[in-house]
Amino acid sequence: MKLYVALSIALMCLTGGVNAQQQKETLLIGVFHFNNPGADLAKSEDFDVMSKKSQQELAQITDHIRKFRPDKIFVEWDYNDQMALDTLYDLYQKDAYFDYVQTKFPKSKFYLQNEIFQLAFRAGKKAGLQKIHAIDYQMDWPYDSLQSAIKKAGQTTLQQEIDAQIKQVGEEDNALRKKLSLTQLLLEKNTAANRNANLGLYITLLNKGGALHDFTGADVVNAWYKRNLYMYSLVQKLTEAKDERVMIVVGAGHAAVFKHFIDMDQRSKVVELSEVLKN
Repeated sequence: MKLYVALSIALMCLTGGVNAQQQKETLLIGVFHFNNPGADLAKSEDFDVMSKKSQQELAQITDHIRKFRPDKIFVEWDYNDQMALDTLYDLYQKDAYFDYVQTKFPKSKFYLQNEIFQLAFRAGKKAGLQKIHAIDYQMDWPYDSLQSAIKKAGQTTLQQEIDAQIKQVGEEDNALRKKLSLTQLLLEKNTAANRNANLGLYITLLNKGGALHDFTGADVVNAWYKRNLYMYSLVQKLTEAKDERVMIVVGAGHAAVFKHFIDMDQRSKVVELSEVLKN
């Protein structure tokens, strides 16, 4: 009992000390993948980020980000491949990037359209940053095992609910892509409702997949949270004491989890894209 009280007092003192520190502002931008690789559960139609209108919007968005003055920018690129990202960003700063990738990867939409190059690189150059930081951490996501466990457990209704929600998300996303601009789509991806719906699929449906003593569903949710914890750990480790503002550009699903992490992180606070675009 004495140990518990002492530990509680110590934690209270620690929390007070942390709260007294100035919180770092984190511009969290959840995106749809501009090059649309089709890797998400919900399938979406292409959106032309290379159109004149979208390019003008990206220029305007990054002008606002320059005023936010991020000290560091983090992106969804394999953290073990930082050297390759450095090479590409160096080419971008020299205005040689797009000529290089169109010659090197003529059939790849990724290097031309992905948000890392269209949004993060553009923002980084305008902010005068010499480096863009990679934070992605790839690991197996056993979704196929979950479907097998659901089938084995006879959870037909659960599987139907999962399929229906994934289909609905895809249909709603496609409808928005037809009527909204790029800026409007990004703002929509970063609403509280969108983030909560994204997280809700994991807890409401996937987590209960499997028979009574089969925790495959929880393992799937755990793997998703674990990947995001690793990614956010890299953000924390790469953020220095002198940094006052950072920016994170990741898929909207990652951003939904990151928002939860940042809200609990006493040294950081979220700044929304909508706030930055108002300034």
